[in-house]
Amino acid sequence: MEYNFREIEKKWQQKWVENRTYKVTEDESKQKFYVLNMFPYPSGAGLHVGHPLGYIASDIYARYKRLQGFNVLNPMGYDAYGLPAEQYAIQTGQHPAITTAANINRYREQLDKIGFCFDWDREIRTCEPGYYHWTQWAFQKMFNSYYDNDKQQARSVAELVAAFEQQGTEGLNVACSEELSFTADEWKAKTEKEQQETLMNYRIAYLGETMVNWCPQLGTVLANDEVVDGVSVRGGYPVVQKKMRQWCLRVSAYAQRLLDGLDTINWTESLKETQRNWIGRSEGTEVRFKVKDSDLEFTIFTTRADTMFGVTFMVLAPESELVPLLTTESQKAEVEAYLDRTKKRTERERISDRRVTGVFSGSYAVNPFTGEAVPVWISDYVLAGYGTGAIMAVPAHDSRDYAFAKHFNLPIIPLIEGCDVSEESFDAKEGIVCNSPKAGVTPYCDLNLNGLTVKEAIAATKTYVKAHNLGRVKVNYRLRDAIFSRQRYWGEPFPVYYKGGMPYMIDESKLPLELPEVDKFLPTETGEPPLGHATKWAWDVEKGEVVENAKIDNVTVFPLELNTMPGFAGSSAYYLRYMDPHNNEALVSEKADRYWQSVDLYVGGTEHATGHLIYSRFWNKFLHDLGVSITEEPFQKLINQGMIQGRSNFVYRIKDTNTFVSFGLKGEYDVTPIHVDVNIVSNDVLDVEAFKNWRPEYNNAEFILEDGKYICGWAVEKMSKSMYNVVNPDMIVEKYGADTLRMYEMFLGPVEQSKPWDTNGIDGVHRFLKKLWNLFYDRQDNFLPAEGEATKEELKAIHKLIKKVTGDIEAFSYNTSVSAFMICVNELTSLKCRNKAVLSNLIVVLAPFAPHLAEELWEALGNATSVCDAHWPAYDEAYLKEDTVKYTISFNGKARFVMEFPADADNDTIQSAVMSEEQSQKWIAGKTPKKVIIVPKKIVNIVL
Repeated sequence: MEYNFREIEKKWQQKWVENRTYKVTEDESKQKFYVLNMFPYPSGAGLHVGHPLGYIASDIYARYKRLQGFNVLNPMGYDAYGLPAEQYAIQTGQHPAITTAANINRYREQLDKIGFCFDWDREIRTCEPGYYHWTQWAFQKMFNSYYDNDKQQARSVAELVAAFEQQGTEGLNVACSEELSFTADEWKAKTEKEQQETLMNYRIAYLGETMVNWCPQLGTVLANDEVVDGVSVRGGYPVVQKKMRQWCLRVSAYAQRLLDGLDTINWTESLKETQRNWIGRSEGTEVRFKVKDSDLEFTIFTTRADTMFGVTFMVLAPESELVPLLTTESQKAEVEAYLDRTKKRTERERISDRRVTGVFSGSYAVNPFTGEAVPVWISDYVLAGYGTGAIMAVPAHDSRDYAFAKHFNLPIIPLIEGCDVSEESFDAKEGIVCNSPKAGVTPYCDLNLNGLTVKEAIAATKTYVKAHNLGRVKVNYRLRDAIFSRQRYWGEPFPVYYKGGMPYMIDESKLPLELPEVDKFLPTETGEPPLGHATKWAWDVEKGEVVENAKIDNVTVFPLELNTMPGFAGSSAYYLRYMDPHNNEALVSEKADRYWQSVDLYVGGTEHATGHLIYSRFWNKFLHDLGVSITEEPFQKLINQGMIQGRSNFVYRIKDTNTFVSFGLKGEYDVTPIHVDVNIVSNDVLDVEAFKNWRPEYNNAEFILEDGKYICGWAVEKMSKSMYNVVNPDMIVEKYGADTLRMYEMFLGPVEQSKPWDTNGIDGVHRFLKKLWNLFYDRQDNFLPAEGEATKEELKAIHKLIKKVTGDIEAFSYNTSVSAFMICVNELTSLKCRNKAVLSNLIVVLAPFAPHLAEELWEALGNATSVCDAHWPAYDEAYLKEDTVKYTISFNGKARFVMEFPADADNDTIQSAVMSEEQSQKWIAGKTPKKVIIVPKKIVNIVL
């Protein structure tokens, strides 16, 4: 009986739907396990073979945990808002909702063909009002909350207002944009608008002036990962830095908790370190510098106040508000030209680029320690959002300051007398490496720091700063607040209306505020976001509904927010919604949240390390403060799957001809390599006729062959349409079956590593599945498994497999599991195994990897229920003990032959048998051995 994978896979995919095999409910009698894949964005191109890698890995684990008796939640949905759909709508006029639905349907069709155990009853789409209702709700909660630094918790703004009414700002330690000071009487004297403006300084969701990546052609703000080399990833349009009033989330308030939480979760150390660096905690001192001949002053933050005697210049961020104030008339043109150039670079580019650029402002600052005037420069290596946007430059102790000073010929003052300041003496970590006899002994300063360690000197300097009222000790974080506005149409609407220029929330009971229809998806002619085209986009506070813009009277009807939320809005708490997706009363019920708690295994790409993962952790901590999320950390264990790279193929055209020469003969000609569609190449052999039909210019192509074949060249590259190396999983499923695709993707290499896709190896995995099938059926369609007692060899083979696969799944070493399956099937085939119990265990262990084939054979074995409801078999070490052991017999370290001994044979028995062996006498040749070395269960070495 042939292994007919097409019929088998179609049959079981249908049965899984009919029997609702993967439907999950809360079951208090079972221990829960929550498996999750990072939210996919459904593009029009559909899936290629690289996309399912993480899904397959998590699916195997989900099936494995279910077989172990866990109640497994394994949901799937779609991050359905985004710029690509909007841009397509702009180009074609087709509504983003239509294209998004089509893309989702395509994704769903492809995912179903691969046989995932998703509970589709829990599917969510971020573009549906029933979902973004709770994104809007969370935003409103953030707007109505502030962060109490002492309690390390989000609290109601109403509590803050009550504190202001009683004591003003006195004694309050809260997160804010700017340090404010006022009394209770001053608070009460403020108008409603002034009070709202003041509260904006403290809200977790707030309106603030911030630098953004602005793309004029797209008419929207872009995230850092949407900009490369100063242009938009989507369309390649120029992007500039621009200050705009935007909605922001006060992520920075949670910086310390985000750091502390990393110690409680099972992530890789490299990923944790990435987040630690992104959060960037530093303890230091804020010091005030006065501007020479001016009443102006500004503050810098430094972790090394003890190096202030080495300051030779100051640097401002180009965006600093001080720049226009400190720029002198003579430097104005040069400064403005520099600022114009800087606008074209994103912060990420400025951080990674080591090129030295800058311009002198014309002003000088006074060092509060020495009284010396130092020049104030402007450079893009200083960022406005980190620290104070101004730094003191100590070129003797900082590599970037040193490079800047060398480039612009500025002084470099060593902090040790007698140091020789030269490029050769500078160390990036240590600063100036001094060769003076006094090095490390006499600091070049006026404070009594002699003989102190760096740590002691920093502490002494902090004391000096506080005692002389020069500044304050402070903990700083690199983590910035998240920009939460986008000038787009296709996104979650803000549930906000404006009264007197200030934002107010629509009543929570009226959520969701649904996205309106517009006749254009571009910004308006006056530069407003696309929602400016909506004619019915005003809020009637008395009726509690959206009404026509014409009714705006700013008394009872007010304009609604025209910006929409960014992509990460819908993906920051989606894991909670999966727990209770049909709840119309809450984001998640207390019962469901208490049962599922958090994600036990999260699988996704490393590219989300400093974006999605930071925002999700922040969002979850905020909801934890509200009592909505029972756990503070959303993702307990995280696995980053690697990338499947493309295996490109090339044909070689002889220059100035339409003749193509095979790979092995190309050295004889002057050729040009051309990428060719990998889907018309098999095992590097080109389908010549398909190539001729591939593109019109090749219709009349001629070929110089090798042994009657055209052999293509190949290379490993990123999977890309432009390189014609994109492999559609549908084609693999059609030709080999979903189970082959699943096992082959796992066989390519460790889950976490990137590896090339190579269709040449897929035949071996397919042959393995056919060989496994033949353990159950012969060519006459006879079913072979039977009751009976298994042999010792059969038990050893299956228990060895169970042990290996169990350990591999826990370690995500799926590639070695596939190898173990192949070895086991070969062993059972050699043994002509027909034992039903042994083969049943084989099928249960195979089920997570090849579920369709496993279901078919499980049914054939006489089981009435799904293999998903079987029990993961335990291995018995007793069956794994070796009765005999093979030893390599060596003479003077050179292996000559192999002997087999009982596993419990002692060294005397082994040595005696080896010495009396006829082959040994040949190599001993009458000599008296000097020594016999026995390595247990491995080697016997006779030293002559």
